[in-house]
Amino acid sequence: MNRSIQVEGAFGVLKSDYEFQRFLLRRKSKVKLEILLLCMGYNINKLHAKIQHERTQSHLFPVKETA
Repeated sequence: MNRSIQVEGAFGVLKSDYEFQRFLLRRKSKVKLEILLLCMGYNINKLHAKIQHERTQSHLFPVKETA
């Protein structure tokens, strides 16, 4: 079976834009903390870009009204 060589978007950004190549710490708990910090930084960066381009009030799908 042929596998796709395309990298998932978020991992590609972490590796190329953030220049993340390997974990600095050892042990499972420390690696979890390091990836959590990377993910938080990635999401904050995305939120910042949305705020800068004034796209914070748009939704992909219509929001349903609740009671």
